[in-house]
Amino acid sequence: MSDGHVRVRNWDEFKRLVSEKKPTSLVFVLEQNALSPNKELTTLRIILMHDKRYYIFLDFPKGQSLRETGIPLRKGKNGLYNLDEDEVKTILKKEFEKENLEIFSFWTA
Repeated sequence: MSDGHVRVRNWDEFKRLVSEKKPTSLVFVLEQNALSPNKELTTLRIILMHDKRYYIFLDFPKGQSLRETGIPLRKGKNGLYNLDEDEVKTILKKEFEKENLEIFSFWTA
């Protein structure tokens, strides 16, 4: 398999890849929604690394939750909707419980 990355467009396909590739961990990133005027942390990027290749799944808001994963958005003190890092980690751990994966949050500055 060559180096690089693959964008996975479907949540079920990403879950299938996790089951097939059997990684020991997944990394997620909470990102600002570039289309939002307030730049809320409402975009979820989940990364699976396997054999020098990154499989990347992006999920975007639809209403008060994420479109594919259904992870809820929480209204902060400032009135803006955001993802809660601990809640995302808990939901992903539960989703991939049978795969026995470690789930890590990754922040960039």
